[in-house]
Amino acid sequence: MTDMTENRGGETETPAARRSPLAKRGGDPGSRGRTTIADGVVEKIAGLAARDVDGVHAMGSGLSRTFGAVRDRVPGGQKSVTRGVKAEVGEVQAALDLEIVVDYGVSIADVARDVRENVITAVERMTGLEVVEVNIAVSDVKLPDEEEEEPERRIQ
Repeated sequence: MTDMTENRGGETETPAARRSPLAKRGGDPGSRGRTTIADGVVEKIAGLAARDVDGVHAMGSGLSRTFGAVRDRVPGGQKSVTRGVKAEVGEVQAALDLEIVVDYGVSIADVARDVRENVITAVERMTGLEVVEVNIAVSDVKLPDEEEEEPERRIQ
């Protein structure tokens, strides 16, 4: 049995708490202060998690993918993992909107469910936020014989 005593405030404390300077200064250092997570951080996590699902061909609408393809070709440009993802982040919750393109022949309902599960798991695990909703809009289906949407190169 642990040796416990009552302090002046009537609360019970253990011998370790009586000796610990942290207990007298306000508790665990990890709980002092606030952590904020930017919308863009959650969007990146969600974008990567959604792309990991089989059946997701691309993210974003046709127009955003075209602009993204141009941006990807610019020297020093980076692929946008947030394309097709919009997040609203509060102090303890997040809501996400995703726009995806699926491969022809897959079950859209199954892909949407798998995307939702993967995104929720990744965001909650990495951020500690509760994901209250993940809305998915399927904007296109990639047909097997369709060429990739790549703009013409102006510089040869």
